[in-house]
Amino acid sequence: MIRILVVFVAIALIFIPAMCTAAVLEVVVVGLKNQNGDVHIAIYNTAEHFPYQEGVLHEAEAPILGNVARLKFKDLTPGAYAVAIYHDENFNHEFDQGLFGIPLEDYGFSNNATVFLSPPSFEEAMFEVKNPSTTVEIDINK
Repeated sequence: MIRILVVFVAIALIFIPAMCTAAVLEVVVVGLKNQNGDVHIAIYNTAEHFPYQEGVLHEAEAPILGNVARLKFKDLTPGAYAVAIYHDENFNHEFDQGLFGIPLEDYGFSNNATVFLSPPSFEEAMFEVKNPSTTVEIDINK
């Protein structure tokens, strides 16, 4: 009986601090030109593969209301993150690109990091998620 109690206490001591330090990230996307489709939001916590699909930590789609999309990611560990978003106007769940990879849909990054011939680096888009919550606003037209 004492062994079971000791094991239970040990497991609780491992998981309780993690639950207490979980943070919430709210991503708010402004500047959308219309309410068609939705906004795909991907969050990353490492520079490797940013901002490509193979590096995504979490992703979700946010509905557009009043030309603004917002979504909360819960239970994140406080630390460094970056966000990449695109406005999927035609609901095909793909980031549409034309000739030579030129984007056909609006997109953006945290810190409103700019694009010049290639996506921004993780460091340019990086921000800190702090406990209990952090809000990041991305202007899709910047």
